[in-house]
Amino acid sequence: MKSQQAIENFKTMNCAQSVLTAFAPDFRLDEKTAIRIAAGFGSGMGEGDTCGAVTGAYMVIGMKIRGEGKTLQELKAEVKASVKRFNALFQEKCGSIYCRNLLGVDLATPEGVDLAKKRNLFDTVCPQLVGTAVEILESNF
Repeated sequence: MKSQQAIENFKTMNCAQSVLTAFAPDFRLDEKTAIRIAAGFGSGMGEGDTCGAVTGAYMVIGMKIRGEGKTLQELKAEVKASVKRFNALFQEKCGSIYCRNLLGVDLATPEGVDLAKKRNLFDTVCPQLVGTAVEILESNF
């Protein structure tokens, strides 16, 4: 199951990398390239903004949507609609798409990161978010 693989990936990767690499073989994308693509998206892009599990899912959605026979505008519209649908499903299950809301700390500050570590959030909350993002992708996209 890809969700378990993503959770396992999270032991050594950021949240976005964990989600994207779980699907990388489906797109013939090698793991090192997937890791590099998603490197800047962890911890809400380092700002506590949109959760990396969510942005990793956006990358997967973009890869899943086939562009053959579609204009660029049609492709963009389909991806946008799919991202919106993913957001609604993720928010329904998790309450938000933003790290600062999901974790209750501000990862944009050293104090927030320290508090997240002290509360063990990276080992308790984040793996669940990674798993949920992948489950949503597998069930709905």
